[in-house]
Amino acid sequence: MAGAVAAFAIGWRPAIAVIDPPAPQSFDAAVVKRGRELAAIGNCNDCHTVRGGRNFAGGLPVPTPFGTIYSSNITPDAETGIGRWPEAAFRRAMQSGVDRDGRHLYPTFPYDHFTNVTDEDDQALYAFLMTRQPVHAPDRANQLSFPLDQRLVIAGWKLLFLRRGTYQPDTAQSAEWNRGAYLVEGLAHCGSCHTPRNALGAERATAQFAGGDVDNWHAYAINAQSPAPVPWDADALFAYLRDGWHPDHGVARGPMAQVVSNLSSVPPGDIRAIATYMAGLFGAPTPDRKRRGEEVLAQVRSLSPQAPNGDAAGAAIYAAACATCHETGRTLPYGGVNLALSTAIAGPDPRNVANIVLSGVRPVEGERSPIMPGFAGSMNDGQVAALLNYLRARFSNQPAWTDVEKTVEEARRTQIVFLQTSPGPHNAAADPAQRDKP
Repeated sequence: MAGAVAAFAIGWRPAIAVIDPPAPQSFDAAVVKRGRELAAIGNCNDCHTVRGGRNFAGGLPVPTPFGTIYSSNITPDAETGIGRWPEAAFRRAMQSGVDRDGRHLYPTFPYDHFTNVTDEDDQALYAFLMTRQPVHAPDRANQLSFPLDQRLVIAGWKLLFLRRGTYQPDTAQSAEWNRGAYLVEGLAHCGSCHTPRNALGAERATAQFAGGDVDNWHAYAINAQSPAPVPWDADALFAYLRDGWHPDHGVARGPMAQVVSNLSSVPPGDIRAIATYMAGLFGAPTPDRKRRGEEVLAQVRSLSPQAPNGDAAGAAIYAAACATCHETGRTLPYGGVNLALSTAIAGPDPRNVANIVLSGVRPVEGERSPIMPGFAGSMNDGQVAALLNYLRARFSNQPAWTDVEKTVEEARRTQIVFLQTSPGPHNAAADPAQRDKP
């Protein structure tokens, strides 16, 4: 009985009384505008919108090692969304992971980062969301087995891993660095993808930003362990996050493409702050790392092709399908990146390259953007594996990957799910003309 009482005391949270949905015009326009920018930094639309669905209406499946969790409807619909939530309920969800009814939220909603967000920014986010078009879309039931389908379990998880409190500035650092730290550690929740997780699904504090997994993509290490052939600096990070590409690092793909699409609508000062903080995470390259990066850049800029290295089958596929774009010398983003600069090819496993070869690079509707055809329909798994092995051998100085064909098979399976459920390539949240369209 004592244990039951203790569990109830730890897990129980009271409901917060409902309100009548506030009129959109009751919110200050400047606050709504700032909320729009914050929502873009937080990538809210991409997690709360299914492909082809209404913005912020939820229903996106999030696969986890414990089952599938579906994102919720955060439009101001009175019945199925947050239309009857007071601001206090929204703030509690952000900072404590508890909804208006008092239910603990699963940490796929990254409140372990959002607890760092200030009340002022939560207020702006609330104003933005409450002025979106309401969408009637009931939440989908999560697919979790017992006891993980009992939300009381999450109260125990929070006792172990949730550290509440807004970000505290480091007085030894600049205002720009602190702004970047606040955004990266808070609303942008970069560690959610770029940090490995433990057996209970929490980020490993001892391996912060050392690389993680999301949607069958590998989110690269964004610290001193980065596999990028050329070291990152603040200027390169700023350009990449603002434009979605950089000539020495290539084009953002996979889930990162959605992130940079959102960031394109964010004030440059915020992007610069993020880049400044992240450059500190990468740290200054060692002399050997710097030398190797300079050698790669010198080879690329000489326009002299690298000598073929690898099996003949992979070389023939590369010559027929890849070289015509990747060896033309055209600059990014309209020419293929020199693959000696590719982090994907230098990365720890072949998942990202397999995803790119199979799916290609889709153009952004209404914009000039990079494009690459996908080869899922024209290459079998053995041919894709041969190509990947050839790219690794020719364009990197890293050891050969293992289980490449198995990785390609998994990438082909997950590609179908991604095309059915992921948000579209265009950032509707950031575009007033598109944000409320189906």
